[in-house]
Amino acid sequence: MSGSVASDAPERSHPRATAPPPNLRIVRPRRAAPSEAARVTRAEINLAHVRHNLHEVRTCMAADATAAGRPPAEVWPVLKADGYGHGAAALGTTLERAGVDGICVALLEEAIELRQAGVAVPILVMGGYYGRYRDGLEALVEHDLSPVVYDPEQLDRLGAAARYLQRGRAGGAATSPRLDVHLMVDTGMGRLGVRPDDEGLEALLDALHRHPELRLDALMTHFACADEPDEAPTRAQLARFDEVTARVRMAGFRPRRRHAANSAACLRFPEAQMSFVRPGIAIVGVHPCPEAPRHTLRVANLRPAMRVVSEVVALRQIPAGASIGYGHRWTAARPSRIATLPMGYADGLDRALSHRGHVLIDGQRAPIVGSVSMDLTMVDVTDIDGVALRDEVVVLGRQRGRRHDDAITAEDIARQVGSIPWECLTGISRRVPRYYRHP
Repeated sequence: MSGSVASDAPERSHPRATAPPPNLRIVRPRRAAPSEAARVTRAEINLAHVRHNLHEVRTCMAADATAAGRPPAEVWPVLKADGYGHGAAALGTTLERAGVDGICVALLEEAIELRQAGVAVPILVMGGYYGRYRDGLEALVEHDLSPVVYDPEQLDRLGAAARYLQRGRAGGAATSPRLDVHLMVDTGMGRLGVRPDDEGLEALLDALHRHPELRLDALMTHFACADEPDEAPTRAQLARFDEVTARVRMAGFRPRRRHAANSAACLRFPEAQMSFVRPGIAIVGVHPCPEAPRHTLRVANLRPAMRVVSEVVALRQIPAGASIGYGHRWTAARPSRIATLPMGYADGLDRALSHRGHVLIDGQRAPIVGSVSMDLTMVDVTDIDGVALRDEVVVLGRQRGRRHDDAITAEDIARQVGSIPWECLTGISRRVPRYYRHP
């Protein structure tokens, strides 16, 4: 298990990325480094599982492609939100070595972090927001990043920034187009993108005609219900996307790529795989649509990549009738043995797990009792023999004990707190150091 944190490693040069403009001010939170952490709470990331999950996604798509008589789609994993809490830089370098065709992120800052970690494959910035000033737009060009666009004003600003940089490099003469853009179409998500039923699409295409320094490289959309049992909304979005594609081509554009499929669509809708797919949660080992009918799913044996571990730092015996924790919201119904672990809601242990969640000690479930605090949590170990100080506690993941073997998954936690696995994983805070197990 490596104690290094990829985002703190020295920068490596590569042919596609350059240093950010000197006036660009992008400050990102610094994750706790294992070498500087005194606390025992940690997140262990198994990068071999990440590579395995990529292989599983590729295998499913290869089978779909063979059945349809077409080449398999490229894979561009989504590493937004610090790689779903796993560490984007470590995942990015691992996936690049595994041969991914590109990477998707939400924010410009996330893309720059990957470039500074040495990731050289194409990176798509999907959020559509690149700052209020020209610095961010210039950073897109300098780092060879592909922006997502959906508004004519974005194209005007991107075009001006691209022209400025091109002329500076060519001594005042304009150069050939060099900034590829991906046009986001809102086919039913209602969040970002140009709507196909208004005049926005024509305005966007007119703006692209005005800016030869930009190239419409791809059309994209995002599914709202690909993980839901009902397939109809996703199929309706696919139909709308095809209609927009035809209109764009009638306007004289020939985008090289189309993409739409998230993790759920990769495993349920072969027709959504298109030029490339954007799996996110599947890459870190969570099945994206466990409630979908089994006959609609491709088989994928995904392995969770994250395991969150702490240890017992205090033990005490309390009598029946004693209350513990903030607000005294839990009272012992019997003489009880209580263990304290140094992890709380500031680390990502959801406060909604108070009185309902569990942790694993010696491979057995110990219920969380009392209110989860900011830094500490108490569990009832009365029914687990031999618990001692410094015993390992697993908050997320599998634990094999002396006689028992159990696992707490992100799906388990999500059901208990009324959330989704995505939130549970991204909620593991940056003050929890990440330790990486390399393939």
